[in-house]
Amino acid sequence: MDDAQVKEMVRARYGGIAAANEASCCAPTSSSCCGPTTASQEKALQMGYSEADLAAIPDGVNLGLGCGNPQAIAAMQPGEIVVDLGSGAGFDCFLAVRQVGDRGHVIGVDMTHEMLKKARDNAARIGAGNVEFRLGELEHLPIADGTADVVISNCVINLVPDKEQVFCEAFRVLKSGGRLAVSDIINTAPLSAELQSDPALLCGCVAGAASAERVEDWLARAGFCDVRITPKPESRELIKAWAPGRNIENHVVSAIVEARKP
Repeated sequence: MDDAQVKEMVRARYGGIAAANEASCCAPTSSSCCGPTTASQEKALQMGYSEADLAAIPDGVNLGLGCGNPQAIAAMQPGEIVVDLGSGAGFDCFLAVRQVGDRGHVIGVDMTHEMLKKARDNAARIGAGNVEFRLGELEHLPIADGTADVVISNCVINLVPDKEQVFCEAFRVLKSGGRLAVSDIINTAPLSAELQSDPALLCGCVAGAASAERVEDWLARAGFCDVRITPKPESRELIKAWAPGRNIENHVVSAIVEARKP
């Protein structure tokens, strides 16, 4: 498949999740992680979110999507502007609103109309005036230069064919001294041809994962400094459930990606 086909497949997959209010993790459709709301809560706890986090978000926001908790490393402060790449139904955006307060602002960007509708409906329902959700692709962010203090993302960049361009865009929208705080999947061992070509694994945050070395190179070329990538070996149990019996946990792992714009 070419890049456009991959992107359309990803769009359809996550649009379907939002439209059906389906609980799922970053995983193929056939994954056993799909389940009721309680399963989504359990997955979020595995990713590093707290019970207090889950209690603070609107109903219907936690779809069980993700592979980590960028909130834990973003160190968001009152009054800051936060951009969430691939914001989905708004899970991390609504948590970020709590941290930046009334003087701050949160912008979620997603290419899926169904996710945006869900996120906007939830924002309106709870009267969240300092969060907005914009339609856009991560390679072409609908955000002005030097807008954000922090750019976050949770298990989305691996889904984008041109990942280097995503990091260039993140660099562009950050203010000088701004920081990148991302949870994503990285490749730790070569995937077989079968796994690489599996459409479900492309949508499931596995086949599109890049190595830590490539991510470091892309970040440096985008202009970032203080790059740090921290693999999370404990995530293998979570990842194993995404495609039971296929040993994907031997090839990819969740990682924290941190960097700063000089």
